[in-house]
Amino acid sequence: MTSIDLNADLGEGFGRWRLTDDEQLLSVVTSANVACGFHAGDAATMRRVCELAAGRGVTIGAQVSYRDLAGFGRRAMDVPSAELAAEVAYQIGALEVFARAAGARVAYVKPHGALYNRVVHDEEQAAAVVDGVLLANASLPVLGLPGSRLLEQAGKAGLPAVTEAFADRAYTDEGTLVPRGREGAVVSDPEAVVERSVELARSGAVTTHSGARIAVRARSLCLHGDTPGAVELARRVRARLTEAGVTVAAFA
Repeated sequence: MTSIDLNADLGEGFGRWRLTDDEQLLSVVTSANVACGFHAGDAATMRRVCELAAGRGVTIGAQVSYRDLAGFGRRAMDVPSAELAAEVAYQIGALEVFARAAGARVAYVKPHGALYNRVVHDEEQAAAVVDGVLLANASLPVLGLPGSRLLEQAGKAGLPAVTEAFADRAYTDEGTLVPRGREGAVVSDPEAVVERSVELARSGAVTTHSGARIAVRARSLCLHGDTPGAVELARRVRARLTEAGVTVAAFA
């Protein structure tokens, strides 16, 4: 039987401001990419989300980012490799404190935003992220785009490399994500997102922005928590996957 993980970016608030409906999304997803304070999140938010995730049996992952609160981690930055490795380890370590306090652990790592897109092609930055993961915990799986330099470097370092797909993002013919600044980069039609989710889980393929058909083999499917109506959309995706005979379960 086909199986896939559902992950969502959570804890993306700061202070009194909240972006994601963490509690409701944690009733749907199987893995939580928790913001670690660099693009969003703070100590109290990280603690709260870890407690909620642990209480619902949802796997906790560290969503590491460039240090960019003002730009939500989506601005291109040039960070020296040694500095980036240290900052990745720092973020994982901070989240691990709250995960362990909740009776759980950080079970994987996923880059966010500009860092996620950068390490698809940038071998040096990808290696720095992997170095940071190794510094924090040399057994943590790394979640990323199929064919990325990040997963290549993770595999070389002996870390489990886990492939991810996006039902609500447009793909290029090369299998990368269409940049958010381009028209049509985000798939906004809920029914289209649901159909693409099932297609990705069952056939490992997706239709690109240009109309081509490409293979996207993924063990985890990302549902963006900051999408309008994210909770209801996540519920529809999970229900349709179950109806299609797909087992929804965490990869870690």
